[in-house]
Amino acid sequence: MHWEPRVMDERRSSHRLARIQHHLRPGPPLCSPGQLEFMATLGIGQPALELATAFPQATPASIFPPAVSDYYQLDGLLSPEDVALRERVRDVMETHVAPVMTKYWEKAEFPFEVVPKLASLMVAGGTVKGYGCPGLSVLGNALMAAEIARVDASCSTFFLVHSSLCMATIAMLGSEEQKQKYLPSLARLDTIGCWALTEPAYGSDASSLNTTAVKVDGGWQLNGQKRWIGNSTFADVAIIFARNTRTNQINGFIVKKGAPGYKATKIENKIGLRMVQNGDIVMEDVFVPDEDRLPGINSFQDTNKVLAVSRIMVAWQPVGIAMGVYDVCHRYLQERKQFGAPLAALQISQEKLVRMLGNIQAMSLLGWRLCKLYEAGSMSPGQASLCKAWNSLRARETVALGRELLGGNGILADFLVAKAFCDLEPIYTYEGTYEVNVLVTGREITGIPSIKPAAAGK
Repeated sequence: MHWEPRVMDERRSSHRLARIQHHLRPGPPLCSPGQLEFMATLGIGQPALELATAFPQATPASIFPPAVSDYYQLDGLLSPEDVALRERVRDVMETHVAPVMTKYWEKAEFPFEVVPKLASLMVAGGTVKGYGCPGLSVLGNALMAAEIARVDASCSTFFLVHSSLCMATIAMLGSEEQKQKYLPSLARLDTIGCWALTEPAYGSDASSLNTTAVKVDGGWQLNGQKRWIGNSTFADVAIIFARNTRTNQINGFIVKKGAPGYKATKIENKIGLRMVQNGDIVMEDVFVPDEDRLPGINSFQDTNKVLAVSRIMVAWQPVGIAMGVYDVCHRYLQERKQFGAPLAALQISQEKLVRMLGNIQAMSLLGWRLCKLYEAGSMSPGQASLCKAWNSLRARETVALGRELLGGNGILADFLVAKAFCDLEPIYTYEGTYEVNVLVTGREITGIPSIKPAAAGK
């Protein structure tokens, strides 16, 4: 008898289903209850071994390695004050943050327990002078950002959002009354700030934002949505950028936690900077009194004044991340032995370590020069963009090499490198994607703008 292929497939499927159903029928137990009691559980439900027991050949990253990446003696370019600041930050991060960061990173929760230790450094506000702020040099502020990122990039991002965006905006573009009212508490970290520019429809094209500010009696009414706003789920004050419906220009506002119509919810399922509480902000008829409108923000060009400084700090975050990964790998390769010798004895390991080290020297020197240009008043937007783009690109290569050097342990957050590998990805994108920053520099060196594509045809 001739069967069509479709009919044969249906018969095979029917027979296969019948066999499966037969195997699923209840049968006699494979063993008695007494036998089950003494049967090995194969580790099901058992807690994981302590890392030192499971893998005794390498020191866990919670005991942070010594800093060994300053091969070209960058210290020689620093003032004694900047060196002392860096050492203070390094000590706090290694002692108080390193032991707990992986736990919070895995849970995607913010480590509020370390905030008092960060506050004790008295560096919030960065370059701001007065109002309880430290008045650091631009280079000192950048070194602080790198040192925090060396141990944990999430803490560094938390700090930069609070200090180099929120506080810097109030200091640069706020009224004297606003500075006196908000900065001292923010400097002590008694209150926390966030900075809300990006929207669901406008990331790189931030100046096209849709959030509106309508003038009403005694103040302003805000409506709109913001996305990817760090610290937003717990911030006490938020800097909100909105389009003035009268002038069609961008204005800035200080919105307090708990304002009616203001809601911030956490963005879930991030693969990087998991401790940072990025949020979606929704505003429905949020009233902001006139006293909380930032008088120095009357166009997007005013916003760029803050972004110019913060981009310097963000350019130093990849430096710190790469330093931490190098330090971990340098120790690991000497402790971990295979085929009777440390991994550091292998030529291929040494080549990767040297490439990582070279990247760090170049990134650091480029960042140092950018700070000096800013302090001299001669830094251009293209120079800041090039530094951020190039440093994040080189750091991306560096952490990838570190992940390779650690082999299987390179995918465990316990050894820092996997965590740093993931944390660098959002930094590669925020404060301008790599591509947008490169094109900002390209526009500057050629005089030809190429960021905005031609309008799509109908």
